[in-house]
Amino acid sequence: MLNDHFSGLALPKGLVQATGWVHPTGTRHLSTVPSDPDTHEDFHPSNKTENSNASLKDIVEQDVRDNPVMVYMKGVPDYPQCGFSALAIRVLRLYEVPLSARNIIENPELKDAVKSFSNWPTFPQVFVKGEFIGGSDIVLNLHQNGELKEMLKDIAASKKAD
Repeated sequence: MLNDHFSGLALPKGLVQATGWVHPTGTRHLSTVPSDPDTHEDFHPSNKTENSNASLKDIVEQDVRDNPVMVYMKGVPDYPQCGFSALAIRVLRLYEVPLSARNIIENPELKDAVKSFSNWPTFPQVFVKGEFIGGSDIVLNLHQNGELKEMLKDIAASKKAD
């Protein structure tokens, strides 16, 4: 019965995605939790960047710098909200590398900041070791010609060493 709720790839009302959790597959989700009117305000999520001096550009730069594989996508890796995002994640998961991702649907300003940072208009956007790679079509092409394996081999090896 619970699986029926996930068929549309959206979480059912009342279930939320926690901020910054790590899935057993090594996927790191950087997401937000909507405010629940039934929850005391002390337990509402807070936007740490709202009260800091960090701009969205700084956040994108930090994401790309600090995460060996960073994906800006529609949805989250376990519940992509578009076929292109799903394809990019499916291909990247073949290499068993740790993935970090942000859901650009939740924050239109973040979406614009990522577009500006990469100078690329569409999503998903995949960064490997700080370098913009492209979208799902480019990731698939790199996989098919063997270049993606080369790009990710040291990341996969370091994960296995951990």
